[in-house]
Amino acid sequence: MRPISNASPDDGDLMNYGQTRALATRGAPAATFFEWMETYPMNGHAELGRPGVVCPFTRKARTIDSMRFTVSDAGAADEAAVFAMIRKSFAQLDRIPVEKGSEMFRSVILVFPNCADEEGLAMLTRVIRRHRYYAIMKSRMLGFMHAKTDSEGLWNPDFRPLRAPMPTLVVRHVVEQDAPFVAGQHLQWVPYLIRFGIPGMRKLIDYRRKGRPAATARG
Repeated sequence: MRPISNASPDDGDLMNYGQTRALATRGAPAATFFEWMETYPMNGHAELGRPGVVCPFTRKARTIDSMRFTVSDAGAADEAAVFAMIRKSFAQLDRIPVEKGSEMFRSVILVFPNCADEEGLAMLTRVIRRHRYYAIMKSRMLGFMHAKTDSEGLWNPDFRPLRAPMPTLVVRHVVEQDAPFVAGQHLQWVPYLIRFGIPGMRKLIDYRRKGRPAATARG
């Protein structure tokens, strides 16, 4: 397993936004991913169920250049290598240069165009599950997007916000606005509350009581 491109000022197998855009000019699969990246998460959607863009963090992260990318040729048989890539990304996240106070906008985005079949998706799902407890202890969120996901939207259960043209895994820091995701994962409560204290507790209680996102989670 190897990355398709390796040019980054931060880590050898990561690209920043501009480098990913330059790679996309040379064709698929990077072009397909980058076209989706620019047109979907950074814009609004009629079925989203709230005002604003699909992913408010993505637009800000592009502005301050805090996203890093790898487009990998790994397939279903490369589970060990993918596991190592994800584990490495946890450390890479902290090395993305940002101004103090903007750490929450860091993200490492791993794209796996050769894992779109059932075997590839199953492999990626296993690797993510193997990182569940490690991610909790490191205060990391692992987002998994692909074309077949049925994950419901928070504001509109008929919307599928995590559908992407190819399997994509996003590694980022847990933020206070993640209360809707943490609320149903009891093992995440302790590290979340240690990090966000009383304001975080209020968001968890609000979501558990009302069954909807806390108001400050809106984009």
